[in-house]
Amino acid sequence: MVRKYETIIIVQPDLGDEELKGFSAKVTDIIATMKGDLHRLEDWGVRKLAYPLKKSQRGRYYYVRFDADAALIAELERRLRLDDKVLRYQSVKLEKEPAAPAPKAVVAEEAPAAEAVPASE
Repeated sequence: MVRKYETIIIVQPDLGDEELKGFSAKVTDIIATMKGDLHRLEDWGVRKLAYPLKKSQRGRYYYVRFDADAALIAELERRLRLDDKVLRYQSVKLEKEPAAPAPKAVVAEEAPAAEAVPASE
């Protein structure tokens, strides 16, 4: 039975362009070979994590929206679990199509530390 799913994947933030393209191709290939229907694969960019994952303070987020059966979800999550580049992932079954567009990529930058101001005497 084909159902609607979305998966958020967090990968290491310091991957090069070739590694990111390879990762996107890998996810697309898994969905295509298991006869899923890929609707969206978006790179949301590097963001600061709420807490460190595998000693990393930041992560690159990917959003994947696809139609598939349970076997594809199991295979996708198995391969994500084995990939060292993946920090975390979560798949959710959707009841209806998400209405709001995905958030735009934002590069998380830390604000520069305030300069010390000498105390007036």
